[in-house]
Amino acid sequence: MPARPYVIDEMISAKSIAARIEEMCREIQTEFADTDKLVVVGLLRGSFVFIADLVRELDLPIEVDFLEASSYGDGMESSREVRILKDLRGGIEGRDVLLVEDIVDTGYTLHHVTGMLRARGPARLKTVALLDKPTRREVDLRADHTGFEIPDEFVVGYGIDFAQRNRNLPFIGKVRFTDGA
Repeated sequence: MPARPYVIDEMISAKSIAARIEEMCREIQTEFADTDKLVVVGLLRGSFVFIADLVRELDLPIEVDFLEASSYGDGMESSREVRILKDLRGGIEGRDVLLVEDIVDTGYTLHHVTGMLRARGPARLKTVALLDKPTRREVDLRADHTGFEIPDEFVVGYGIDFAQRNRNLPFIGKVRFTDGA
């Protein structure tokens, strides 16, 4: 079945994203200035572009690892059931950890994953999210560092997809359906 026709309206430019990442990295570097090594954990798949830009900007000793969690599938709404599809390769007990998320929507994924990671005994666990949709929150939480607060719009680009499309856009764009449905 073909996808509904849609266009993408730019919401946050690539230049704005880069500038905000620089600011967040300064904050993170201050917070973790005393670390011997920061384990940066990317939540796949949506965070892969964000994490790449983030780690290149961080002037800290880092290690990168990934988790893959899913609560969306190919849909536009969270199922509220978080599944871990890929776990970390390394241990985090007693280590400083920065969890990188693309977007905090209902909050279920970030809540589930931070709980799972806390149970593994990190020295410090902090979170960073590129985007935050606070009007959609169903779980009481906020990322420690947030790039942009956005309205309740379905967005794509900069690693974020719609049915595995549009991850390669250099900006964050709002999906607008053109079929009137």
